[in-house]
Amino acid sequence: MARGFESKDVEFQQAEAERGKKAGPALTPGERDAQAKRRTIELSLARAKADLLAARTPAHKRMLSDAIAALEQQLDRAD
Repeated sequence: MARGFESKDVEFQQAEAERGKKAGPALTPGERDAQAKRRTIELSLARAKADLLAARTPAHKRMLSDAIAALEQQLDRAD
């Protein structure tokens, strides 16, 4: 194995060890599901807001505004 690959492997192992330390306390399956759902809603909201900035037609803007409002309500309920 070439030295470059060995050093990359060591670097990867060190990064994985650090990532494990930063993970924090173990979450229950329900907590992980809630976090994943919240993150999905946040990403959808960010996408809808970006799409709204690019929207040209009033109907599309209205549809995106309604979607944003619905996503924000879902985030409020997720708290």
